[in-house]
Amino acid sequence: MTILSTHALTKSIDTGTHTVNILKGVDFEVPSGQFVAIMGASGSGKSTMLGLLAGLDSPSSGKVVIAGVDITGLSEDKLALVRGEKIGFVFQSYQLIPTLTAEENVLLPHELAGRDVASGTERARELLKSVGLEDRMDHYPVQLSGGEQQRVALARAFMMKPPILMADEPTGNLDSVNGTLVLDLLISLNEREGTTLVLVTHDPALATRADRIVTLRDGVVVGDEMRA
Repeated sequence: MTILSTHALTKSIDTGTHTVNILKGVDFEVPSGQFVAIMGASGSGKSTMLGLLAGLDSPSSGKVVIAGVDITGLSEDKLALVRGEKIGFVFQSYQLIPTLTAEENVLLPHELAGRDVASGTERARELLKSVGLEDRMDHYPVQLSGGEQQRVALARAFMMKPPILMADEPTGNLDSVNGTLVLDLLISLNEREGTTLVLVTHDPALATRADRIVTLRDGVVVGDEMRA
């Protein structure tokens, strides 16, 4: 079953003097449960593509379909609902709220969805335990290392049990030891939760952990490799 797809997806930017074509008619399908890595050099269009897949940006033409819903042209309010229900995010920068504890940061998507805090507390604590932070739940981001902050961000991304998780260079700000730990946790959580994982990276070693590697160059797909 296809959970995410694009059809003739383009993205162009008018600089005032000329047009920059970032994506040039990308067709892309991801079946439910797959771990796909999108690779490419800087400027290849991979981060732009992830933003379009997540509904964080609008294409110049073409469409994006998430779990059967064509999100192209949806209002921001409806897009926000789709993102809240269907997509979890992990960014290179941790995007934690500095005035909230680790537990409160993980609970945030639950609260934003208008749900009772008490009903989500058990899951938030379970997720923090699963990333090895059961003793750091009441710590604020400034009291956590970079690796610990990214592990909080991982737990938060899974809080609402999204069918799709999108990650943009999730280990980019970490040293090799913490990067490997975070990637292992991400893959473990992904498998446990049965999530479809779409990850953008320029790191070949990271991409080899994926089920599939899609390579972009100059805004077009130049490689699509299934891995054993």
